[in-house]
Amino acid sequence: MDDLRITKGRWIAGPGEVVFLDGHSPLAVGDSMELPDLPGHPTLKVVGLATSVSWSADGWVAPEQVAGLTAPGTTPAAQYLYRFAHAGSDAEMEADHAAIAAAVPSGAITKATTYRPVREEANRTASTFVPFVTAFGVLGLAMSVLIIGVVVSGAVSAAARRIGILKSLGFTPAQVARAYVGQALIPAGIGTALGVLGGNLLSVPVLGIAHKALRGGLLGIPIWVDVVVAVAALGAVAGTALVPALRAGRLRTVEALAVGRTAPGAKRAAAGGAAGLLSRVQGLIGRLPVPRALSLGLASPLNRPGRSATTAAAVVLGTVGVTLCVGLTLSLSSLQDGLEADRAGKVVVQAPFDGSKPVDHVDEAAVVKAIESRPGTKAWYSSVPVAATVAGNTGRTEVVAFAGDASWSGFQLVSGRWFHGPGEVTVSAAFLRTDQKKVGDTVTLTDHGRNTPAKIIGEVLTTQDVVFTDRSSLEPLGGAIHAEAISFHIDLTPGADVKAYADGLDAAVSPMGLSADPGEAHINIVVLAMNTLAGTLTLLLSVVAGLGVLNTVLLDTRERVHDLGVLKALGMSPRQTTGMVLTSVCGSGLLAGLVGVPIGVVVHHLVMPAMANAAGIDVPDVDLTVFAPSVVGPLILGGLVLALVGALLPATWAARTRTVTALRTE
Repeated sequence: MDDLRITKGRWIAGPGEVVFLDGHSPLAVGDSMELPDLPGHPTLKVVGLATSVSWSADGWVAPEQVAGLTAPGTTPAAQYLYRFAHAGSDAEMEADHAAIAAAVPSGAITKATTYRPVREEANRTASTFVPFVTAFGVLGLAMSVLIIGVVVSGAVSAAARRIGILKSLGFTPAQVARAYVGQALIPAGIGTALGVLGGNLLSVPVLGIAHKALRGGLLGIPIWVDVVVAVAALGAVAGTALVPALRAGRLRTVEALAVGRTAPGAKRAAAGGAAGLLSRVQGLIGRLPVPRALSLGLASPLNRPGRSATTAAAVVLGTVGVTLCVGLTLSLSSLQDGLEADRAGKVVVQAPFDGSKPVDHVDEAAVVKAIESRPGTKAWYSSVPVAATVAGNTGRTEVVAFAGDASWSGFQLVSGRWFHGPGEVTVSAAFLRTDQKKVGDTVTLTDHGRNTPAKIIGEVLTTQDVVFTDRSSLEPLGGAIHAEAISFHIDLTPGADVKAYADGLDAAVSPMGLSADPGEAHINIVVLAMNTLAGTLTLLLSVVAGLGVLNTVLLDTRERVHDLGVLKALGMSPRQTTGMVLTSVCGSGLLAGLVGVPIGVVVHHLVMPAMANAAGIDVPDVDLTVFAPSVVGPLILGGLVLALVGALLPATWAARTRTVTALRTE
């Protein structure tokens, strides 16, 4: 019922074994743990790790083990999971809960929760993946369509004489079109099969991380997804190849048979209009003060402007994908820092979690004195959840009170500002949404019949339903502070030894029942899963874009191999040949960077808010404005690098082609 799934090892087979929650296990599979405080000193061996969608437990043991894990004089609590016939709404769940409460002794139920909040949380987390996966999917599909069009168009252009021969033998236009669509489908079928296989293999590590982030879900790709993807891919290939295939079918037999070695540029030289303009541009490029081999390369894209534009578009899409991935990585990293701001501090002072030092009262003045007098202290603040609530809120929202300077903590503001004194609060998006408030409204803080007004002056980034305020705002309420919940967060001066500082401060606060420990960096598994998936998709897009460039440059090089032989006969060296071919993609690569990066920034600014909205939060401006000049510059050059890498193999082939072989090629 809890959708428990073993992710490593196996399930328990009997007493003496334990399965821990994956990602939160203190031990690895195969390790053993001894419980010396229990009678008989029972030992448990970790035999597996499991995931729980609802996180109903941290570990699982055999029922027979419970008695041995129960301390003398205590009664173990029991957890029951019920499934009801009618549980589609909160009202039905409340009725079901009431029925159970009436059937058990009074006070037997200490806590109850339903599946609905768990499902909403799981759906919310899963929904955050949808916007950027959709964006990458659209980019990949558009790039594939462009490349397929280039490949089939190149095949038609290269086989124009063959098409004329087929038509002279009686082939109809429809038969010619079907033949070229079939030629495209044969390698596409092989590629689709390999792609589906590779996608399933690649999904193992990627979905493994996503499975941990979602605490459940699929660990593999269903068969129906493979089938749908294969059919859709072949359909896209057929549809894209149909346009150039129909053009091949419409070629006149005489024109197809008359195709010779006349270069496209030579044909346009006698033409007017746009063709003549391209020829004049080629002439201007030829007069640039650069080596002749490079000017030939710069002018060569104008021989096939349509093909060159398609190649540039593919590189643009690849650049958009890389820009989106870099932006998402930077934004998610910054967003994680904001969400983890409540754990800020290189050193944290608080009551020990294990309860080894019971705390009834904390002399805050003494703790502050110990912190401020310690060499290496740069700044500090304290935070503590309080018993105060927001009037009309029924205790759903947590109120957290701050003291000291929290400006360095890293809390990110979506709008407004941080509170500066009494009577001001900074709240979360969840509070504004559920209480139907906005920045500028006034709320009432209440505690045991005492009330005090507070103005909402900012919205802070957090996924929790929380209200932040200064300790002075709560003085009219006169409520007590729970000492065991207070924590002091300390920032250190540059170069300070964190461990030495924490050890020294721990000795000072230990008599007060507190402990000082170095702050720990927490890795958000959801952010890690998103970055992994985005990086994988970007790598695939970059490879496809590079292959598109390779295909186009290879087509151009092979079509002009006779001209290449003439140039080599006139003295062009292999190094000059390589430079000429590589230069032919420099213009389109640089243009792709100049066009693709701004488009990628726009897509990033659309995807990030959509992801945040799915998670129930808003994105602060600081998490969107991540494209500094130091980031944009390399991204623009990335389009050029992507084009050069794709053209490197055809350039090497052209440089190694023998002059005699090239001159004999028709």
